[in-house]
Amino acid sequence: MNRIVMIDDDRALCRSMQLQLEHRGHQVRTAHSGTEGQELCSEWPPEIVFLDLGLPDMSGLEVLQRLREENADLLVVMITGTQDMRATIEAMREGAFDYLRKPFELDEIIVVMEKASRLGAQVPPATASEEDSQAGPGEIVGKDRRILDVLKQIGLLSQNRETVLVEGESGTGKELVARALHEAGTPAQPFVAINCSAIVATLPESELFGHEKGAFTGADQRKTGRLEHAGEGTLFLDEIGDLAPDLQAKLLRVLQEREFERVGGLEPIAFRARVIAATHRDLKAEVAAGRFREDLFFRLAVARLRVPALRDRQGDIPLLANHLIQDLSKRLHRRVSGIHESALVSLMAYDWPGNVRELQSVLARAITLSRGDVLTAEDFEPLLRQARGRPEAEPSESPGEDRAPVLSLREAEKEHIGKAYRACGGNVTRTAKLLEISPTTLRKKLKGYGLRD
Repeated sequence: MNRIVMIDDDRALCRSMQLQLEHRGHQVRTAHSGTEGQELCSEWPPEIVFLDLGLPDMSGLEVLQRLREENADLLVVMITGTQDMRATIEAMREGAFDYLRKPFELDEIIVVMEKASRLGAQVPPATASEEDSQAGPGEIVGKDRRILDVLKQIGLLSQNRETVLVEGESGTGKELVARALHEAGTPAQPFVAINCSAIVATLPESELFGHEKGAFTGADQRKTGRLEHAGEGTLFLDEIGDLAPDLQAKLLRVLQEREFERVGGLEPIAFRARVIAATHRDLKAEVAAGRFREDLFFRLAVARLRVPALRDRQGDIPLLANHLIQDLSKRLHRRVSGIHESALVSLMAYDWPGNVRELQSVLARAITLSRGDVLTAEDFEPLLRQARGRPEAEPSESPGEDRAPVLSLREAEKEHIGKAYRACGGNVTRTAKLLEISPTTLRKKLKGYGLRD
């Protein structure tokens, strides 16, 4: 049994959770403002606090800070219904135990409390993220548990300066993660990014390490390199798996000795920046194949952070699409304000091998070619067909050629309804609205097609 305080201005939510938790044997009290919550925690010290990020009289972060000043061991779980990456990371830095996103179920509360009882009262992290507020440019957008776990790890890692290896497929947003980690830790310091896949052809060694005057022909003055320019900020090494073998050895020495020399120089220069490396490759496999130094891999992988593929968090596609449309419409000077749910069904049915970068590209082309202010499924059909590698519909083929089987009208309707039903998370009301039929008709069709128990 736990003593629990819920601080949230949603009285119905508080009352519902209070009844359910008390039924399971817990003692629960509620407060509906930051001031009321602090007073309640002082008068009736709880073991766990569920704290809303947005309160009517003050920020949930401010309440979190005050509660933990009074009791550093108090387990505070943040709950929120808005997309706010920075608040999420800041809550982790301030020592929140975990996070929940609205709407949540009792089972999620139980899981958090079980985790608290297993891990004890000295575990940091987080808060949540959601789709009701405007996400700023460069924010990591998503409400899926996998992406929220990434934010949780960013908050934890921002408390130190250990080297971090960010892993993930191309287009997942590894540089966004690196920048978020930099902003959470040393926002006033430089963020210096280097593309390792282009370093041999376009970036001479002097660009990395700098050079002394007279070091080579044309070196008429001393030059500061990227490593030195990073100062006490962040050196981001993108696509580290593509780094040339000779530079792997030199980078290893920098990480080991925390110093380097300019080309043509003898004076050691202290290297003070934090290193964040990113790769879409499996570096362990690269080590086994002899293409990447094992000792460098261990130096880089002090902490590892994996960014999920978009196909593994398809529920975030509507949120990402709306966020990207707002940003792209401004950049492309188009008056596109949103996207129809029928178009979202099409987007969610695609597996996005190019991840968020491919989604951004498809949206940009759709916005450019759209004639209306809301994107529809028709705006995406040729783009997604092209992305799948299928040509536009062509004149009839000869009977002997391979071709996709033609579905009957019943089969086509079943497939379309099933796709819409899955895209809407099994919500009958939302699916019916999307398909522009009544919920009663939809239920009959779902039952008739065996799409719903």
